[in-house]
Amino acid sequence: MNAELLPAVRPTKDQLNRPLRDLRISVMDRCNFRCPYCMPDSIYHEGFSFLTPDERLSFDEIERVARVAAELGVTKLRLTGGEPLLRPNLPELVARLVRIPGIEDIALTTNGMLLARQAAALCTAGLHRVTVSLDSLDPAVFARMSGGRGDLQTVLDGIEAAHAIGFPHGVKINTVVQRDVNDAGVPKLLVHFRHTDVIVRLIEYMDVGNRNGWDRADVVTSREMMTRIDALWPLDPVSPAYRGEVATRYRYVDGGGEIGFISSVSAPFCGNCSRARLSSDGQLFTCLFATKGTDLRTVLRDADHAGEDEPLRQALAGIWHRRTDRYSEERQERRSRAEASSEDRAGEKIEMHYIGG
Repeated sequence: MNAELLPAVRPTKDQLNRPLRDLRISVMDRCNFRCPYCMPDSIYHEGFSFLTPDERLSFDEIERVARVAAELGVTKLRLTGGEPLLRPNLPELVARLVRIPGIEDIALTTNGMLLARQAAALCTAGLHRVTVSLDSLDPAVFARMSGGRGDLQTVLDGIEAAHAIGFPHGVKINTVVQRDVNDAGVPKLLVHFRHTDVIVRLIEYMDVGNRNGWDRADVVTSREMMTRIDALWPLDPVSPAYRGEVATRYRYVDGGGEIGFISSVSAPFCGNCSRARLSSDGQLFTCLFATKGTDLRTVLRDADHAGEDEPLRQALAGIWHRRTDRYSEERQERRSRAEASSEDRAGEKIEMHYIGG
């Protein structure tokens, strides 16, 4: 596109001078897993009322939000869920988002169950990279952590298919590590993906939502994980690729590839957080640990301003400008003041499946 035709970017910053750079878009509130820490089957059973198609944002509406967000400085989009691959015709949405001026990177986070059959279409549509959530290679542990709904081999086949197709920015694995649940199996998982160019990122178990019975004693810190792994395969640090990068990156000294650590509990990175999250019914959240969002669907569907982007632009810019979120840093500060007993319950937080990870 001719540079003269590009829309003017009007960067917006929040109250802590953090720019809006990343938008995570939940395209589906449903999921084909029932992970106990996210969507336990006791609550999200067959009779549970999920959103109807009309309640979810349409592709047109998602594209509008993404386009306006790009005009405010967003360069990265991530499609999430629930499970985003349950959304029909998702490659069509990817193809539309790729064409938005200013968008440089479009990623997808998935549990991998439907990835093998959709990877080629997603790559053709222009998706840049795929992240697969995979917490264990032990079939019993995998079954426990997926609520008995997933199939480990199917997920591995999906990862292999995505890797073979060759997404421009590659394939990553996100592994949430819980003490005495899956931490003992981390080396086996790393062995599987070493020397493959598939990057594993180990994530500290977080107190997202209200369902997971989070206890800090269940957290295996990045420092502890790093010590264990370095004893098996020595690691060297890798410089961040950009300011505000979530994962701290390391390289195996023996050439086995790269590994990342995400330390939002032990080393919060709120000060560089540039991410907003859009739920599948059009609520905008400015923090993963938010207790409430702001309705954009009503703005999008306002008949008095049909097709006009300025009300949406003002709403989105205003939400970000008012933002003061720094939940994980505040959690750390309370802990340092020995206030952990009253920790982290200022209000019920939004469930992770509703706005993605």
